[in-house]
Amino acid sequence: MIPPELAALRSPHAVRARSHSVLDHVQAGNSPYFTLDEGALDTVADYVAEVTRRAYPTLDIPYHSRWRHFDAGGVARWEALAARLEADPLETARIMVDLAVASVLLDAGAGDAWRYHEAATGLTVTRSEGLGVASLRMFEAGAFSSDPSVPLRVDAQALIGLDATTLARHFQVGPDNPLVGLEGRVALLNRLGAAMAARPDLFGDGATRPGGLIDALLPQARLGRLPAARILEALLDGLSSIWPAGLVVDGVVLGDVGRHPAIVVPDRSAGLVPFHKLSQWLTYSLLEPFEAAGVAVVDLDDLTALPEYRNGGLLVDLGLIVPRAPVDPAQKHPVDSEMIVEWRALTVALMDRLADRVRERLGLDAAAFPLAKLLQGGTWTAGRQIAAQKRPGGPPPIAIDADGTVF
Repeated sequence: MIPPELAALRSPHAVRARSHSVLDHVQAGNSPYFTLDEGALDTVADYVAEVTRRAYPTLDIPYHSRWRHFDAGGVARWEALAARLEADPLETARIMVDLAVASVLLDAGAGDAWRYHEAATGLTVTRSEGLGVASLRMFEAGAFSSDPSVPLRVDAQALIGLDATTLARHFQVGPDNPLVGLEGRVALLNRLGAAMAARPDLFGDGATRPGGLIDALLPQARLGRLPAARILEALLDGLSSIWPAGLVVDGVVLGDVGRHPAIVVPDRSAGLVPFHKLSQWLTYSLLEPFEAAGVAVVDLDDLTALPEYRNGGLLVDLGLIVPRAPVDPAQKHPVDSEMIVEWRALTVALMDRLADRVRERLGLDAAAFPLAKLLQGGTWTAGRQIAAQKRPGGPPPIAIDADGTVF
């Protein structure tokens, strides 16, 4: 039985509340790492609004999710694959969940040297977009299914048996095309298979697969409405064991949680700041599959902005978060260091404040422009753009030494 104060960290409410506590700590001048120039919030809002209008002139902005990467180069790959399916809406939704989960878990940083050449289009794609396209093509080839007669599936048996040679072949990895963390990616998918096999209540007791979440969560949708936080909580419950670098407290694997002195409470959760970045990115990527199943996913802004280096880098590069001492962008900092935990928490909290100002500039309310669209419109693209302007190759202003399951 997980102590309730630790179980409570598996929620977006805890991510937001504790990140805002860290923001209060920094605003009070208690941080040895950062100060804030709150006047720069308008500068950031202007920049993000401009980037958003340029990318989406009609302000018809999709969710920030893995599905955007599948369209790299303007090619509607999922739509082409879906057109060939002979499946009812529920099975289509299960297939979408299968693809999204496998693809998101393969979305650690690819490194600067890796490329994926897509034979069908002649395109060469890199980084997250390349990983997205490669994972979709691997899925299409049936490499995540243990049943050749059902290729478009991701199941526990296939994941447990997946090896680095197979992944390398599908991702075109070789001496001249190295992919960062190949072995780690395989190990993560192996652990995903084992975690699913241990939870038939969430992933199905027949073909145990990520798409089992559709069947597990649909009964919890009242009047066809499912809170977004419920999807995240199911992921945090079912997948907590897969993260290799997850914080462990009293034998409980907490996942993407850091330590910071701003959190002062009288229980075992003292000093703990949860983020659950990859799980929230996965939740954003499951919105469309659940909608395909006929469910309205509601209360999207119960989720938080993603505390990763593009969003956080934007706030540093435009002067909202100000390092007290110069930071060498080439020096990597441990992901669990107090400075990085503080930077990530500030990112979550300040994105809440930024959202309202960007909405004002775009003339949209929170219902039309939730955080899932701010990120897409939005802050992630703006962070990549300003980084490219400031540093050759576009690395973030602060470098993180992480295993790819956090950033």
